Amino acid sequence: QVQLVESGGGLVQPGGSLRLSCAPSESIFSFDPMGWYRQSPGKQRELVARSPRIGSRYYAESVRGRFTISRDNARNTVYLQMNSLKPEDTAVYYCYASRPGGSDYWGQGTQVTVSS
Repeated sequence: QVQLVESGGGLVQPGGSLRLSCAPSESIFSFDPMGWYRQSPGKQRELVARSPRIGSRYYAESVRGRFTISRDNARNTVYLQMNSLKPEDTAVYYCYASRPGGSDYWGQGTQVTVSS
Protein backbone atom coordinates (compact mmCIF):
# COMPACT_ATOMS: atom_id res chain seq x y z
CA GLN A 1 0.00 0.00 0.00
CA VAL A 2 1.39 3.38 -1.00
CA GLN A 3 1.82 5.88 1.81
CA LEU A 4 2.09 9.63 1.39
CA VAL A 5 3.74 11.29 4.37
CA GLU A 6 2.92 14.97 4.74
CA SER A 7 4.55 17.61 6.90
CA GLY A 8 4.87 21.35 7.24
CA GLY A 9 1.45 22.55 8.38
CA GLY A 10 0.92 24.84 11.32
CA LEU A 11 -0.24 28.23 12.52
CA VAL A 12 0.91 31.33 10.68
CA GLN A 13 -0.09 34.97 10.67
CA PRO A 14 -1.74 36.54 7.62
CA GLY A 15 0.91 37.43 5.06
CA GLY A 16 3.20 34.68 6.27
CA SER A 17 4.54 31.61 4.51
CA LEU A 18 4.56 27.85 4.96
CA ARG A 19 5.97 24.98 2.94
CA LEU A 20 4.18 21.66 2.85
CA SER A 21 6.04 18.47 1.97
CA CYS A 22 4.72 15.15 0.67
CA ALA A 23 6.98 12.11 0.48
CA PRO A 24 5.53 8.95 -1.11
CA SER A 25 6.69 5.47 -0.13
CA GLU A 26 7.42 4.78 -3.81
CA SER A 27 9.31 6.79 -6.40
CA ILE A 28 7.48 9.93 -7.45
CA PHE A 29 8.12 8.80 -11.03
CA SER A 30 5.40 6.21 -10.38
CA PHE A 31 2.76 8.91 -10.15
CA ASP A 32 1.34 11.36 -12.63
CA PRO A 33 0.13 13.79 -11.56
CA MET A 34 0.78 14.63 -7.93
CA GLY A 35 -0.83 17.54 -6.20
CA TRP A 36 -2.59 19.10 -3.25
CA TYR A 37 -6.22 19.46 -2.27
CA ARG A 38 -7.61 21.30 0.72
CA GLN A 39 -10.82 21.16 2.72
CA SER A 40 -12.18 23.60 5.27
CA PRO A 41 -15.19 23.02 7.54
CA GLY A 42 -18.48 23.03 5.69
CA LYS A 43 -16.84 23.17 2.27
CA GLN A 44 -16.07 20.64 -0.41
CA ARG A 45 -12.55 19.45 -0.97
CA GLU A 46 -10.96 21.61 -3.65
CA LEU A 47 -7.95 21.14 -5.88
CA VAL A 48 -5.25 23.65 -4.98
CA ALA A 49 -2.37 22.70 -7.27
CA ARG A 50 -1.37 19.85 -9.54
CA SER A 51 1.99 18.93 -11.03
CA PRO A 52 2.28 16.47 -13.92
CA ARG A 53 5.60 14.77 -14.68
CA ILE A 54 5.70 16.76 -17.90
CA GLY A 55 3.75 19.86 -18.80
CA SER A 56 2.14 22.82 -17.15
CA ARG A 57 1.23 22.97 -13.51
CA TYR A 58 -2.31 23.85 -12.50
CA TYR A 59 -3.28 26.27 -9.75
CA ALA A 60 -6.67 27.20 -8.42
CA GLU A 61 -7.57 30.79 -9.16
CA SER A 62 -7.65 31.60 -5.46
CA VAL A 63 -3.95 30.69 -4.96
CA ARG A 64 -2.40 31.56 -8.31
CA GLY A 65 0.60 33.84 -7.86
CA ARG A 66 0.92 32.96 -4.16
CA PHE A 67 1.43 29.17 -4.11
CA THR A 68 4.01 27.13 -5.98
CA ILE A 69 4.04 23.37 -6.41
CA SER A 70 7.30 21.61 -7.18
CA ARG A 71 8.65 18.08 -7.50
CA ASP A 72 12.14 17.31 -6.17
CA ASN A 73 13.15 14.05 -7.80
CA ALA A 74 16.37 13.73 -5.78
CA ARG A 75 14.48 13.98 -2.48
CA ASN A 76 11.45 12.06 -3.80
CA THR A 77 9.25 14.81 -2.45
CA VAL A 78 6.55 17.16 -3.69
CA TYR A 79 6.34 20.59 -2.11
CA LEU A 80 3.70 23.28 -1.86
CA GLN A 81 5.23 26.65 -1.10
CA MET A 82 2.54 28.96 0.23
CA ASN A 83 3.25 32.68 0.43
CA SER A 84 1.11 35.70 1.32
CA LEU A 85 -1.22 33.45 3.25
CA LYS A 86 -4.75 34.63 3.98
CA PRO A 87 -7.25 33.54 6.62
CA GLU A 88 -9.31 31.93 3.86
CA ASP A 89 -6.41 29.58 3.16
CA THR A 90 -7.12 27.91 6.50
CA ALA A 91 -7.90 24.26 5.80
CA VAL A 92 -6.64 20.71 6.03
CA TYR A 93 -4.31 20.16 3.11
CA TYR A 94 -4.07 16.73 1.50
CA CYS A 95 -1.38 15.46 -0.81
CA TYR A 96 -2.50 13.09 -3.55
CA ALA A 97 -0.77 10.92 -6.11
CA SER A 98 -2.30 9.27 -9.16
CA ARG A 99 -0.83 6.08 -10.60
CA PRO A 100 -1.41 6.14 -14.38
CA GLY A 101 -4.07 3.57 -15.19
CA GLY A 102 -4.36 2.72 -11.52
CA SER A 103 -5.37 4.11 -8.17
CA ASP A 104 -5.25 7.46 -6.45
CA TYR A 105 -3.53 7.75 -3.08
CA TRP A 106 -3.99 10.32 -0.34
CA GLY A 107 -1.97 11.63 2.55
CA GLN A 108 -3.33 11.88 6.06
CA GLY A 109 -3.80 15.63 5.84
CA THR A 110 -2.00 18.49 7.53
CA GLN A 111 -3.71 21.46 9.18
CA VAL A 112 -2.88 24.97 8.00
CA THR A 113 -4.28 27.79 10.11
CA VAL A 114 -3.85 31.42 9.10
CA SER A 115 -4.77 33.71 11.95
CA SER A 116 -3.51 36.69 13.87
